[in-house]
Amino acid sequence: MGCRIYLIRHGETIWNKDARFQGRSDIPLSPQGMEQARALGERLKGHKFAAFFSSGLSRAKLTAELVAEPHGQSVEVAKGLEELSFGDWEGLTIKEIRERYSEESSAWWARPLDTRIPGGETLAELAERSTAVLKQIVDKHPDQHVAVVAHGGTIRSVVGTVLGLDLNHYWRLRQDNASLTIIDFYGWDKAILMLYNDISHLGAGLVPGTLRKN
Repeated sequence: MGCRIYLIRHGETIWNKDARFQGRSDIPLSPQGMEQARALGERLKGHKFAAFFSSGLSRAKLTAELVAEPHGQSVEVAKGLEELSFGDWEGLTIKEIRERYSEESSAWWARPLDTRIPGGETLAELAERSTAVLKQIVDKHPDQHVAVVAHGGTIRSVVGTVLGLDLNHYWRLRQDNASLTIIDFYGWDKAILMLYNDISHLGAGLVPGTLRKN
């Protein structure tokens, strides 16, 4: 049967809406983000989960708690699932980063794996810590279903690593807020991507990038 991991990106924050790099900044969910998390919780309420894990950042932890609520289960914080540290870029938009850090941003977009963001991490460091945590979860829960709530960069790095992709192109893997990605592990080196970036549970007005009617 293997271990089935439900990878969930946290709901929307104000910085997500404004397209600002968040990284390790602890930006809370917006009201819309909370509604997105509840919608995903409603979708998954009929599933049986052995455990719920999340990053320690509040936007991920609250998303996990809202998804876990119908199951009456608690959420365990797993250190290492946090988003890539964007250092000096946190709180800035892509336009602002390109204007203020032209050379560094060009290098990072070309080779994020080994390019260190000023005051932050390389993508290789994110991939190493996040996949190490996920492997521990997979090893601990053989033949069980587990929900893991994390961040866009974290999920991209995990998916890219277990599928053997070149993570220098990880930004090609879209990750919407409150999206669901499912990976089946028949052993750590036998991962099968079953679902990716699914947001079919988000109704009108909750889909990222769309305007709400009220």
